[in-house]
Amino acid sequence: MVYADLLLDAICVVSAEGRFVSVSAACERIFGYAPEEMVGMRMLDLVHEEDRERTRAAAERVMRGGIETHFENRYRRKDGGIAHIMWTARWSPADGVRIGVARDVTALKQAQQRQAAVYAISEAAHLSADLTDLAARIHTIISTLMPAENFAVALHDVDRDELSYLYHVDERAAPGTPPPMSADTLCGQVIRHGRELLLPARNESPAPGTASEAPDGNGAHSWLGVPLKSADRTIGALVVKSYDERQSYDEADRDLLQFVSIQVAQAIVRKRLFQRLEHMARYDGLTGLANREAFHERLRAALAPLGAPPKRLAVLYLDLDGFKHINDTYGHALGDTLLKLAGQRLRHGVRDSSLVARLGGDEFAVLLENLRAPAEAERVAAALRQTLRQPFDVSGQRLQVGVSIGVAVSQRDGTSAEELLRRADQAMYAEKRAPRTAPDTDAG
Repeated sequence: MVYADLLLDAICVVSAEGRFVSVSAACERIFGYAPEEMVGMRMLDLVHEEDRERTRAAAERVMRGGIETHFENRYRRKDGGIAHIMWTARWSPADGVRIGVARDVTALKQAQQRQAAVYAISEAAHLSADLTDLAARIHTIISTLMPAENFAVALHDVDRDELSYLYHVDERAAPGTPPPMSADTLCGQVIRHGRELLLPARNESPAPGTASEAPDGNGAHSWLGVPLKSADRTIGALVVKSYDERQSYDEADRDLLQFVSIQVAQAIVRKRLFQRLEHMARYDGLTGLANREAFHERLRAALAPLGAPPKRLAVLYLDLDGFKHINDTYGHALGDTLLKLAGQRLRHGVRDSSLVARLGGDEFAVLLENLRAPAEAERVAAALRQTLRQPFDVSGQRLQVGVSIGVAVSQRDGTSAEELLRRADQAMYAEKRAPRTAPDTDAG
């Protein structure tokens, strides 16, 4: 096989019993075994477990006189890696052997897998309900590229300097509460230094000073982490690890996971941005309460529950009396703080199931659901008047405001969201026009 040894493709001769009889020199580059090692080995022992039945069926077709062209399967290399092979094979009746030509298409398959991963991750970013769901989808995608039974997405909270797991699957570790990020944890090293970490490197022991069983290593046989980077900072890390001594990550896996990490980081940044924009569209930026649009949406949904009879509810429309005077006297910064404190009192003054919203300026609204009787709404309004009229301590100033509250109850005052809001608004202004003692707004 002198001339055959010059070919880049490997030529293999396999007996009727399925053992290698002769192989060309290219087999060592493709499969990792020297030709003399392969001779006598069972061909199917090298085939990837998931491809053995297809390969056995193809071999039987060849032995019956058929010719196989462009047949693809996977082999396990001597180093544990996966080789993608495209075969052309035929049977030699005179010699009673199969003769096959093997072309290594691993690089092509990896390029195709990378491209597919880009599309899949992009699609997952659009279809996922939240970041945890996105991480689970990414786990599935990465599992098609490398051994990833144990997989985690770690994120770094810069303000708190803490490491948290957005997603964590580990066959030997309970999820639990992750420790604060420290430079001596494997994941921490990846994020701190913004560099990939492969342990152990091929034919090497862990670097001196590196814990082989750090809190997030758990004594794994092989551990690989790559940073998730956004612009000029590291936002987290992707981690895969294997407890199986037959599976060791190498530089090719590192490069592949690094490639995937770019797509993942972009997807996480896009998802976070979308969530922030969605939050901004539904919540008041100053108080953190629901905004006008979110309040209207919830009110309409409460008035028309799907498949259920309508329930009695009430809308409370509130306006802070004397707020403009405080805002003009002490400045907008103090006025904003007062609005936030008023929102907190409203939130604490009703049940968790009730919705409190800031409609704009110093106007608020409260949605009370599942009322037993209209009088219940009046009792809540009276309690809120009492709590909001208590003095506020704002930046060293002791301030007091009044409050006007209008109440509208469904079925009694209207059946649509527009009717209830209008009636509550009218009732609020009627209370505001009624004579009362002006609140004390002087500094204490």
